[in-house]
Amino acid sequence: MPFINMKTNIAVTDETQAAIKTDLGQAITAIPGKSEDWLMVGLEPNSSLWFKGTNEPAAMVEVSIFGSATPADYEKLTKELCNVVKNHLNISPARTYVKYSEIKEWGWNNQNF
Repeated sequence: MPFINMKTNIAVTDETQAAIKTDLGQAITAIPGKSEDWLMVGLEPNSSLWFKGTNEPAAMVEVSIFGSATPADYEKLTKELCNVVKNHLNISPARTYVKYSEIKEWGWNNQNF
């Protein structure tokens, strides 16, 4: 049950959003047991983001997963996510933050896992 939410302060076309969603579906497999089958993606273009005092192109990627992963798994996923941002939005990894949250309780379909 992963959720990836990406915010950026630039405009993103519908076509690019679809490509990002596809690549995030591949990237999440860096975490063992996670796949696009249960992935939910949120994309928030034109967000108000300032980084290092400027509003030059930047991105914030938040990843929530049910359960946990190893530091090595997160390291691999961070690299994948930064590549997605760079490849589709031309935003440097130096202007991209990635935040991870491990969730103990996750609800779906009128019940919790």
